[in-house]
Amino acid sequence: MSTEIRVPTLGESVTEATIGQWFKKVGDSIAADEPIVELETDKVTIEVPAPAAGVLEAIAAEPGDTVDVGALLGAIGAGSGEAAVAPSSQDSNSAPEPSAENPVNVNPEPIPQTRTATDRAPAPSAQKMINEKGLDADKISGSGKSGQVLKEDVLSALAKPAAAPAEAKAPAEAKAPAAPRAPVAADDAEREERVKMTRLRQTIARRLKDAQNTAAMLTTFNEVDMKPVMDLRSQYKELFEKKHGVKLGFMGFFTKAVVHALKEIPAVNAEIDGDDLIYKQYAHIGVAVGTDKGLVVPVVRNADQMSIAEIEKEIGNLGRKARDGQLSMADMQGGTFTISNGGVYGSLMSTPILNAPQSGILGMHKIQERPVVVGGQVVVRPMMYLALSYDHRIVDGKEAVTFLVRVKESLEAPERLVLDL
Repeated sequence: MSTEIRVPTLGESVTEATIGQWFKKVGDSIAADEPIVELETDKVTIEVPAPAAGVLEAIAAEPGDTVDVGALLGAIGAGSGEAAVAPSSQDSNSAPEPSAENPVNVNPEPIPQTRTATDRAPAPSAQKMINEKGLDADKISGSGKSGQVLKEDVLSALAKPAAAPAEAKAPAEAKAPAAPRAPVAADDAEREERVKMTRLRQTIARRLKDAQNTAAMLTTFNEVDMKPVMDLRSQYKELFEKKHGVKLGFMGFFTKAVVHALKEIPAVNAEIDGDDLIYKQYAHIGVAVGTDKGLVVPVVRNADQMSIAEIEKEIGNLGRKARDGQLSMADMQGGTFTISNGGVYGSLMSTPILNAPQSGILGMHKIQERPVVVGGQVVVRPMMYLALSYDHRIVDGKEAVTFLVRVKESLEAPERLVLDL
């Protein structure tokens, strides 16, 4: 008795995934709940555990294939069961088991076969599954000796209808074809490497372009004197870490400053739904994190109800999970506003792109000492440029500028965060 391996539920709004890699080969022994195959969705990479112990007897979807939720990935047989790597001598030479759909042929004269690839009957295990599933053996391509249909081929055929909806909806979603690449000199072509984009990278590209095409996106800038925050960190960082078990970074201050500003300017925390505007009485702050597989945005939930210490702990936890590839779908969903810190890579200024359907994203940048005028005197201060990209369909220019000024005021006088001013 085989146990099917199917694509699990992947989370809200996620209906398909791409096969990343199989951790086992056909014929390998598997323990229950052992990771067996990796799936890449448009948000995270997940590992599918084995639903039972046994032997991997068939693989129905190969790396790079796109599969829907519930699609068949493969099958696990009993520990000593047959593995669908090649037909046994019994499978190759014996006739199929009798059934209503395939009665035993008692006529000594050969019966013409409609299957052009081979005259071999399907292997018994394959024929049994064909009968159970009501399939047409003549329409299944065989991978066995002389084209014989094996159980693995039947599993593969069963998987194809599950992937059909994804293929069917492709024309409806098709955009204008990309311009063909210009010819490349032969010498240059030999020094190029063509690599297929991962599903995550494809989704990042599509979502960013969709945000540009959909939102009336605009960016406003300001700069903030980081000396007050840096002085506060320097004074209390050791005591803070000793008490809370986490380092005092900049993200806690920025997140707290953002949630204060969102309370005053709720439009920046809203989104469009058809002809309606949805104003949210909570702040789930997405924190952009760069990983080796691309940019991901885990969410700090209810940041408006958290202290700076709690925010720092949660950001640290989400950052570790992101780098280890352990983020769940729940970690990635429901953000209402995003903070992106390009400063850690040395960026001095940028215009961040909205994380749809959100209406605002704050870009942090590199802290750089610059001469500024304070009280009529030119002094050197650690300055940071801030950029707020916003959806002008929801947020007016006055609201956007006011929001960014409130963030600046909170950072330049961090006691405002403590006093809720």
